[in-house]
Amino acid sequence: MKPPEVYQSQFPAQMPRSTNAGGGRRSSLTIASDAFLFFSGAVAALLLVWTFSTFSTPQPHQTPSFGAPVSDPKSSFSVTDDVGCDNRPNLRYDPPDPSFYDDPEFGYTIDKRIENWDEKRKEWLKLHPSLGSGYEERVVVVSGSQSGPCSNPIGDHLLLRFFKNKVDYCRIHGYDIFYNNVLLHPKMHTFWAKIPAVRAAMLAHPEAEWIWWVDSDAAFTDMDFKLPLQRYKNHNFVVHGWPKLIYEKKSWTSLNAGVFLIRNGQWALDFMDVWAGMGPQTPDYEKWGEILRKTCKDKAFPESDDQTGLVYLLLKEKEKWGNKIYVEGEYYFEGYWLEIVETLENITAKYNDVEAGVRRLRRRHGEKVGESYSALWEPYLEGAGYGKFSWRRPFVTHFTGCQPCSGRHNQMYSGQSCWEAMEKVLNFADNQVLRNYGFVHRDLLDSASVSPLPFDYPA
Repeated sequence: MKPPEVYQSQFPAQMPRSTNAGGGRRSSLTIASDAFLFFSGAVAALLLVWTFSTFSTPQPHQTPSFGAPVSDPKSSFSVTDDVGCDNRPNLRYDPPDPSFYDDPEFGYTIDKRIENWDEKRKEWLKLHPSLGSGYEERVVVVSGSQSGPCSNPIGDHLLLRFFKNKVDYCRIHGYDIFYNNVLLHPKMHTFWAKIPAVRAAMLAHPEAEWIWWVDSDAAFTDMDFKLPLQRYKNHNFVVHGWPKLIYEKKSWTSLNAGVFLIRNGQWALDFMDVWAGMGPQTPDYEKWGEILRKTCKDKAFPESDDQTGLVYLLLKEKEKWGNKIYVEGEYYFEGYWLEIVETLENITAKYNDVEAGVRRLRRRHGEKVGESYSALWEPYLEGAGYGKFSWRRPFVTHFTGCQPCSGRHNQMYSGQSCWEAMEKVLNFADNQVLRNYGFVHRDLLDSASVSPLPFDYPA
């Protein structure tokens, strides 16, 4: 028997039901018009594909502001440096004073309820003052894949490329990354596996304000763009979606839980306890499948899944949870690959045109100071927009439905189109990295070959 994949997209790869490869049933939806969204039960499977792309287009009249992240004025605590550190984390300092880590009742497993986490974090940061400075903007990226080899012959290579992409992005922006390939709860497999991993990362990183889950089949495609954390200062959870589809259509495809940002705090632990309560480790798993299917009538398979569960909590418990959840639809917090891949050459050409006319944008520089050059770009990107009709680089490209590890891709497109699109997207991102090392992929479909860049390129 082939081992199940974990940690990838959760839309069905084959309709109406999928056997989950890496987070499983999360195949995303191909492009079609709004009229087909709820056309009929007989074509619900096709609608699952069509809807996602149709509603992923940001509203053209919106002009969101994505400035540099700022500290959260509502943060639950502050820490002063009382050991004279020079604003650099002291990674060798762990005092003998007792903390929550010394409590034998404290546990990492999903069945160990944790209380007073905000106070525990506060006390721990007081004991580690060098880690308290700037904690509001500290992010840990979490991702993962299955423990065994992929059944798709090129699957392991593709997962390695996706992992490299995440490591590159985290290195450039100073984020930590935790990549997990084991089930932290044996019954919480496929897309449910992310919740124990995210929860454990919170407890392992009390110095981080945010934990950022990114599916293994999602790639960063704008290496300059940083999370606009100031937008989320009053929220604890960020997910890509469309409020109209959530609250009016009650669609299970109204958001995508394959990429989400969650604040490290008691609210998050309580929320994940409730969310995980719909999972396969609970005796109510089948009952939750029935509840979720009745709530979201376009749901094509009977099992309870994390994405529909999130929609349910927004619909049924909005006052308790929904008011702290930010449904992001104004930029590619995660974007559907099929509407992105064909735009990449035009985006590259546009960026080259801008650079050719602005000397300081094309100046060679060290990777460590790259964020200062990213900031220089902003005035030239003001008219670019965000999303489907923008010439700005898409932030995250998500290969929902391609299932790189199992190869059980969505029947709406061929496996070859998935693999070629992945190669193009990953090389597009890699070019932004290689630029600082003096090289570039001239052909986005040729991963093996690079060329040295001439001085003052692309003048």
